[in-house]
Amino acid sequence: MSRVAKKPIALPKGVDCQIGADVITVKGPKGTLKLPPIAGVKVAMENGTLTCVPANDDTSDKFAGTARALLANIVKGVTEGYERKLELVGVGYRAQMQGKNLSLSLGFSHPVVFAAPEGVTIETPTQTEILIKGADKQRVGETAAKIRAFRPPEPYKGKGVRYAGEKITLKEAKKA
Repeated sequence: MSRVAKKPIALPKGVDCQIGADVITVKGPKGTLKLPPIAGVKVAMENGTLTCVPANDDTSDKFAGTARALLANIVKGVTEGYERKLELVGVGYRAQMQGKNLSLSLGFSHPVVFAAPEGVTIETPTQTEILIKGADKQRVGETAAKIRAFRPPEPYKGKGVRYAGEKITLKEAKKA
């Protein structure tokens, strides 16, 4: 069994976990998330901790560590939540919220309008910053990737939508 799967997941106060035959439900202050059962992995709850073990006694089961990591992400999501920050780099590149929609000016002839998906909140503290928050790690990351895909950073000037702290390796311009 993997080292990751051997670590138990401690449930913080205010987090409730229901283990059913067809779904594992975790409720917390930030919301409710569900995980379908993973084949070959048995999830057990004892004294406020979750453990993932292979369903049969075969130690070569590959999915116990994956199941443990997914459950840990869900527990962290319903207690603390996840956040992804994007930066707009370029002259005239702006972002602003219009209700639940994000309006982006990215140098196109028209503004790009992006509707926030269910369970994800988008904020714009400044015109060049976008904050994406939510309880589901996968949905927050997917939303950030979709917004970044509208204008990914280009390699010559570095203009575009980038993750906060992302380093862009600039290419040298063509010489005459």
